[in-house]
Amino acid sequence: MTVYDLFRQTQCQRISDGEMVPLLSNIDSASSCLVVIMPQLGDFDSLEYAWWLNRQTEQLQSQGILVRAVGIGDRAAGQRFCAYTGFPPEGLLVDPTAELHRQLNLYPGLSLKLPLLSTAQTAWLNLLLMCAGIGSPGTLAEVWRGYRGDRQAPQLIADAETVQAPPLPPLKGSFFRWAGGSGFQRPFELATLRLRNMGEVLSHWNTYIPNPAYLTQRGATFLFDAQGKLLYEHRDPAILGFAENMSDPLSFLAIARYGGMNSEK
Repeated sequence: MTVYDLFRQTQCQRISDGEMVPLLSNIDSASSCLVVIMPQLGDFDSLEYAWWLNRQTEQLQSQGILVRAVGIGDRAAGQRFCAYTGFPPEGLLVDPTAELHRQLNLYPGLSLKLPLLSTAQTAWLNLLLMCAGIGSPGTLAEVWRGYRGDRQAPQLIADAETVQAPPLPPLKGSFFRWAGGSGFQRPFELATLRLRNMGEVLSHWNTYIPNPAYLTQRGATFLFDAQGKLLYEHRDPAILGFAENMSDPLSFLAIARYGGMNSEK
């Protein structure tokens, strides 16, 4: 069975109305379909990926690319996620037990087991080790990129925009110009957005993470054309590894115009 066939057979709960619907419902009018398999909805990667998708909504619409996302959680988690990120609830579905992730054989994350710890405690330990780079290649480098800046990445915060990221005071985008200008990702810019996300999740932890057993589970990205041909695939190898090019996570969308890079259907 191909990935596309699996998606056609998969049903998940839709956030907008709570109905169980096919993952690929109502896609007939789209020229391409982007399927994002997210980790827990309270995961750094899920929140950051949604931010990039919202940022490039016009590009997605102009290319006729329909977006479907599946995250680990329940409807309450999805509703909070959509309210915070602005992700459209009609395009978000939830899989409470990560069954789709297992069917896709996605990286479950570090899975050390200690007999004296509960399932939740074990998941927390593995998550902390992954945040330290153990079983999560590239995570520390990506964290550091958020602090040092990246001239290959676009500017993330408009100069007139104000970011609320407690415990920091409100910061205007123009604050980051001290680092050398504008038009690129300035030092501390991405780290500030990640701090804002962390504050949101910690403030609503039980909503975002109804079951901590899946804290380490990673996701994936799949792009299909109108006939179901797989144009692009990325399977997350680590925390903060949701894109092949983290400087521009949606840069792969350009291949939708040229017929794709993969032959699987």
